[in-house]
This record gives sequence, structure tokens and C-alpha cells, in this order.
Amino acid sequence: MRILAVETSTDACSAALWIDGECHQEFALAPREHTQLILPMIAKLMNEAGLRPQQLNAIALSRGPGSFTGVRIAGAVVQGIALGADLPVAPVSTLAALAQDHFNRQSESRMAFTAMDARMDEIFWGCYQRSELGLAQLIGAESVTAADAVSFPDQAGFGVGSGWGVYEDILGQRLASCLQGVEVEIWPTAACIAQLGAMMVANGETVAVEQAMPVYLRDKVAKKQSER
Repeated sequence: MRILAVETSTDACSAALWIDGECHQEFALAPREHTQLILPMIAKLMNEAGLRPQQLNAIALSRGPGSFTGVRIAGAVVQGIALGADLPVAPVSTLAALAQDHFNRQSESRMAFTAMDARMDEIFWGCYQRSELGLAQLIGAESVTAADAVSFPDQAGFGVGSGWGVYEDILGQRLASCLQGVEVEIWPTAACIAQLGAMMVANGETVAVEQAMPVYLRDKVAKKQSER
């Protein structure tokens, strides 16, 4: 199975190539440089593997939530390649990629409470458990809300993502004794998008490129104070 993955939803920018379970990645922490970096990253990976887009099985897209501009950049790049090569798309949640990176490094962890700073006094959040295959599996639904309105399942787990750096006290109080630890300096990566995308391809869960829509969670970028 050969999958190209693209992730640009945060200050981090990355591309990855998954070939039969082996993953190669280009990664850079480079705010506002994604449009300059992502295509050269993809070209380098494809050239080193000696592959053309038509030889891929699918493209895995980091569909959001995240930066509005960043999510759109990944979507535009994936649409261009997928349309040109007639490839299906595996849309993967950015929050799931955060949880997956945590699970890959913390072999004993069974639950990840992911939270990304969404600005405007809110966070993007979702709760993920480790599946029997070691993959991030969503519990409930992802959402965008104020930190003090988050509802966690009554299970022990780790706080993961930038939202915990901004709202650790509030989120920690809501999670109370269930909180096993916090990882703030963690970024969604194309490697984890590819890992989760490979499972979607294997399960027949890809979509046509025109159906691979970004997920912003928040409908309005600017809200009045009364709407928050």
C-alpha cells in the first residue's frame, strides 16, 4: 500500500509517504511558511521513492480542525494531486493525529484527551482511546468550546496538545484525578495522518476528492462577544 499524507493545520508543516507499513516524513516547525514548504517536501519524498502520483493507492488529508489557512492549504494540495492522478482521499482528523502520536510514544497509555488552542477563548477537543490495533479511536464527538465547558469521560488518560498549555489549570480541574499527565509540545504530523489513513484505505473508508472537505468545527471566524 502506497499513501501520500499532507499535514499543514498548525504551525508545523509535514508530508509523509507510507509504503507497505514503512513511513518516511519531511517535517518543519515553520509558521506561515507552509505554502513554500509543502510542495518541495512532497516532491522530495516522491522522487526518493521513485514514485509518480498515479502509482499511489490514496492520499491522506489532515482535514482539521486547526488553522483556517493551514487546513485550506492541505486541502488545496491534496485536491490538486488527487484530481490529477484520479486518487481517492482518506480524510483524517488533526486531533486523531495528535492522539496517535501520543499512543505511538506512550505504549502504556490507553486514553488521550486532545485539546488544541482555537483562539477566541476556546479549544478544539476530542477524546481518543487506543484500539486493539494501537490506533486512535474517537469517543463521542470532536467539538470547539470554552475550556470550562469540556466534558470528559470518566476514564484515566493523558492531556495532549497545545490547548493544555493555555488552559491546563481549567482542564486539569475538570479532569481531576483521572489526569495521568500532560503533553503540550506535541504537533500533528503527516506520519500519523498516513498511519491512520492506511487503516481507512484498508477498511474501504476513503472518499472521492470532491467529498474530502475540511472540518473547521467553528463556522464563524469572528464572533461577537455575546455569541461566545
